[in-house]
Amino acid sequence: MWRSVEILKVLDDCARAFYFPMLDNGYVYLAASRLSLFRSSSDWAITLEVFGYSPRAGIPDTTIFTFGSQVVRQRRETDFVNAEAFRTYLSVHPHDESNTVYPVESGEWEDSETDELLAPGKSSVVLRGESLVTPDIGEYPLQGISLMSPPRVCVFELCRFLAGIRRDQVLATPSERRACVPDSLRQILQIEEWHHPDLASSEPPSSTETFQMLADVLEFGEPSRYAPTGKSNTHWRNWPDGGTL
Repeated sequence: MWRSVEILKVLDDCARAFYFPMLDNGYVYLAASRLSLFRSSSDWAITLEVFGYSPRAGIPDTTIFTFGSQVVRQRRETDFVNAEAFRTYLSVHPHDESNTVYPVESGEWEDSETDELLAPGKSSVVLRGESLVTPDIGEYPLQGISLMSPPRVCVFELCRFLAGIRRDQVLATPSERRACVPDSLRQILQIEEWHHPDLASSEPPSSTETFQMLADVLEFGEPSRYAPTGKSNTHWRNWPDGGTL
């Protein structure tokens, strides 16, 4: 089994190469996140789910970042211009892969002229096949959301509202979570909040209590080794610069 110091080096290397998720990513308004650990007698994997909204993407999405001793590739050689480009990709990403899913369907709830806003008035939004009526503006403060331009509602504000009332639906399903994780690994831990490194301030994962403990959990296969003493910071309120670029 990999030692914790080796696991932390993989995470730090990915962070330096900008493959590790920044919760204050300037292109994504954060709404919800989740972390899971997987392990076998010889291999390990970590998944980080991030649900949010990027104006450049045009629709809310959930990206599942996977790091591990082995990862299941979502990209194939046919996705690249040639075999050499694919080999280069594999050499640059030896221990990481990602996949993206779209729990919220596009529809009439989106403003036809300004796609960062909801359409005026009531409309329906389909979340994982379930039709929901868009909330009244008075419901947003109940989830700790202060609207930027009331009575208009931003798409990222709807995302944060949905994350507050339907967290499991906006985050990954078990199969989506495992898409890049080898079948031989079993899930041994799932956490809903933790202390995430401030990558923009050059704080690597290995410097945080969270990931030091998680690496120990993976090395020894003992979930009880994750016993954080510090405060979590994964709520979107803690990352006000996210999505502002």
